[in-house]
Amino acid sequence: MDIFSTPFMQRALIAAVLVGITAPAIGIYLVQRRQSLMGDGIGHVAMTGVGLGFLLSASPVWTATAVAIAGAVVMELIRWYGKTRGDIALAMLFYGGMAGGVLLINLAPTGSNANLSSYLFGSLSTVSQEDVTAILILAAFVVLVTIGLRRQLFAVSQDEEFARVTGLPVRALNLLVAVTAAVTVTVAMRVVGLLLVSALMVVPVAAAQQISRSFTVTFVLAVAIGTAVTLAGTVTSYQYDVPPGATIVLLAIGVFIALTLLAAPLARRRSRAGDSAQRETEGPAVTADAIKV
Repeated sequence: MDIFSTPFMQRALIAAVLVGITAPAIGIYLVQRRQSLMGDGIGHVAMTGVGLGFLLSASPVWTATAVAIAGAVVMELIRWYGKTRGDIALAMLFYGGMAGGVLLINLAPTGSNANLSSYLFGSLSTVSQEDVTAILILAAFVVLVTIGLRRQLFAVSQDEEFARVTGLPVRALNLLVAVTAAVTVTVAMRVVGLLLVSALMVVPVAAAQQISRSFTVTFVLAVAIGTAVTLAGTVTSYQYDVPPGATIVLLAIGVFIALTLLAAPLARRRSRAGDSAQRETEGPAVTADAIKV
């Protein structure tokens, strides 16, 4: 096919696969921790890193990674120590990150709002070989963390107090989740865009949860859904000249709706089967007439 012979599409498809794997892989822990919007906040902060990359004539992927990690650490510290003013501090961090990105990219000699737009909403044609190399290195880190430490991260995500009692380094693991989420945001920004990356972290996980209650099965299904929608969205974007990020997210939402509709009758069927099995186990009810002499 012509799509596979085009160099920029080859790079875009490789990046799409890596994004489809990494975003749900860390997203499942964020969903468990009820921090589904964390990726959105990190995306706002990463905009400053993108602008800094243009200003310093450096790779925006690496500068965005550095700034996003710093922002994620600050967010986690605010979560630990922030009291009544914690939400205000987070809001200032998010909006400051967005404003800083717009300002820095306009100060850069080669920067413009058009450059920023490709990072906000994703762009297939601007994925370079250097971007693919950076994304591959960062994606490898995300996969190693989310799979290699899955038991520890699951324990902390489910119940921090229980994890602390068992001797796990809860604060270190929480920081690792935040840093891994920040890395994932920069992995995904070239394909999905900073403003939509949070959706790719959350929606495939939510879709997988409709038909699975096991953490391992949900993890595998979420990654499979993420990979499928990123590839399908990338190909659709190329063929119909539509924004890749928006296309990928809408496809993910479509999968969520389809699995939700499929899960409802399956749940009712399981419920009826469970009731029947319970009645058979209990046997017929004993009535007052039956025990009369």
